[in-house]
Order: sequence, then C-alpha cells, then structure tokens
Amino acid sequence: MYRILSSRSLPLSLSHKFNITNIRGIKTLKFGNVNENIVEKSDYPRKKVHEILNDENITVLGYGPQGRSQALNMIDNGFNVKVGLRKGGSSWKKAISDGFIENDTLFPLIEAVKQGTIIMNLLSDAGQKQTWNELKNYITKGKTLYFSHGFSIVYSDQTKVIPSNDIDVIMVAPKGSGTTLRKSFKEGKGVNSSVAIYQDVSGKAKDKAYSLGISIGSGYMYDTTFEKEVFSDLFGERGILMWAICGLFHAQYQILREKGHSPSEAFNETVEEATQSLIPLISENGMDWMFANCSTTAQRGALDWYPKFRDNNLPLFRELYDKVQSGEETRRVLTENSKSNYKEKLNKELKKLHESEIWKAGKVVRSLRPKEKHYYII
Repeated sequence: MYRILSSRSLPLSLSHKFNITNIRGIKTLKFGNVNENIVEKSDYPRKKVHEILNDENITVLGYGPQGRSQALNMIDNGFNVKVGLRKGGSSWKKAISDGFIENDTLFPLIEAVKQGTIIMNLLSDAGQKQTWNELKNYITKGKTLYFSHGFSIVYSDQTKVIPSNDIDVIMVAPKGSGTTLRKSFKEGKGVNSSVAIYQDVSGKAKDKAYSLGISIGSGYMYDTTFEKEVFSDLFGERGILMWAICGLFHAQYQILREKGHSPSEAFNETVEEATQSLIPLISENGMDWMFANCSTTAQRGALDWYPKFRDNNLPLFRELYDKVQSGEETRRVLTENSKSNYKEKLNKELKKLHESEIWKAGKVVRSLRPKEKHYYII
C-alpha cells in the first residue's frame, strides 16, 4: 500500500553546454537561433509553490498512469489531494490500494469536482468527452480547470468540452509517460513538461500552472499553446515516439529474416543494439556526436543513407501532420475508443503485435541480458 512520503528536493539542472542568462529569475536559453524561456524548480521553490497553491483544494480526475503519478507526486510534495473516479471500478480499487480513503480522499466524479478548486482532468480523451456534460456545471466561477493534453480543448467541435469564460484553464503536459513521471520523481529527477494557458481570468493562471508543474515532478518547463501541444503530441507519438519506429523495426527485421539471418541476429541488429547501446549514447550526447564517434565505415554509410530515409519519409510525415491538424486523427480516436467493443478489438490488435516473431525473439534476447555487472579476466 502507498504511504505518504516526506517532501523531497529534486535536483534540477540544465546542460552546461547552453548559454544561460537570468531574466527576472527565468532562464533564457538559445536553441539554435531561437531564444526560449525555461522554468526550473529554482524559479518556483517549495515555499513559493505552497504560497500559490496553499488555499486551493486539488482534485484529480482519473487514475490512469498520469492521474496516479501526478496525484502521488503531489502528495509526496506535501499537498492534500482528492481523487475522483467512477465508483467500484478497477481504478477505484487501485486508488484504495494506494492509500486513498473512500469519502475522505476518494470520491465519485461529481462529488470530487464539487470539492475541488483546481480540477485536474486526467481522464482519457474519450472519458473527458463522455463525462463533460455531467461535470461542467460543477466547475464553477473562480475555479481552475487543468489538463495534461490539449485534445479536449483544441478539438472541442468533436469533444464538446467548452469551458465557461469565468474560470482559469491551464495545462501542464509532461513529456513522458505517467510511469516515467513517477519513476523519475522517486529517483529525484524530473520529466520536462510544456505549459500553456488557455484562459487567465484570475491573472494568476501562469503561476498556478508552473507551481502545479513543479508539484507533479517536472524537471523543467517551457511555454507552448494548447494547439501546439496537441499537434506535436499526436504527431510525435504516431511518428518517431511509437509507430514510425515500430514500423521501421518490423521492416528491417523482415528483410534480415528474408535474407536468411536468424531471429536472434535480426533482433540484435535491429532493436537490441539500438536500444541498449546507441540510443542511450544519442540521448546523452546527440546524433552529431554519434556520427563523429563511430567507425569510418558506419560514418560513410550513415552520411550516405540518412538523407534517403529523411526524404522518403517526409511525405508520410506531412500526411500524418495534416491529418492531426485537420482533426481526422482525433475523429478516429474518439469513434473507435467510444465503441462498446473497444477493449475487445484493442486486445486482438495488441495480441497480434505481441505474437509477431520480432517481439517473441525480443523476449528471449532480453532474458539473456546480464542481471548484474561482471568483469572477467581471461
């Protein structure tokens, strides 16, 4: 069972490689030729955050990966948090197992919204659409409506989520999964987040957003808009972050198998070396560093072939962004995710992926990874 932990100080820093200047306490960094303001924990220390949020009643709606992680991180940071859920479901039981108490810190959705002055709507996108009509009348004048995704607001023609004009509407969007947010927080780190203000009725919306961003475990924050956040998010997860890279894995693996390579060799050359060796180095030092620090044979191949992959994929990425921007992607999401047999269909699709040879091979390869570091003298 989850227990409330003592508040922690997260060590936050940005790379010494950037030229940083202080403007009113906020760092301005030059990304290429573009200056951006970056907010760190030092800009919103614990005392300031608690002063800003101290009179607020914080309600989290939803207990999926983001809802659970943001709620628990805020509790660890010393805030009283209530959770609102459909009573009796799996999420309700999960919240109880984590230490939330029915009719004390855990309530049905409407009751939780009634009690909150900051309503953190972290239900699924489809869930936000389905519950909006029953919740909107309780998000009353002077309250703050918080999102971690711009979906419901930007595609309001589809979701019908249209906030009244007498409340603050803000967003803090962690650039990582809820699982990563919680894990990173417990390790004393932080996931970077984007922040956006849709309505600032109180004149304090940005301070509330930054304070909540620190409270949920953000490593640093940068400004965006609801529209830019949702366009980049939907585009990114369908692109490099998830399905483009999955498609590339499958294509390379298939060619290697067709040419007679074994499953273990095909998986190692396609996934294992990328995820265990190269991507961590790219994360630490950048692709430019990787190009400069590989063999001359690899350098020549990379410099010759990366423009071909870029040029061949540009039309596909343009098509994807256009479909996100037009709302075509979201119409499909809302339609499919609202069907009564959604879970059944989803499980069939995931099962097909799970049972493909590449990921069966991957399970075996991962089991061979050394569990501990051993150094042998031969």
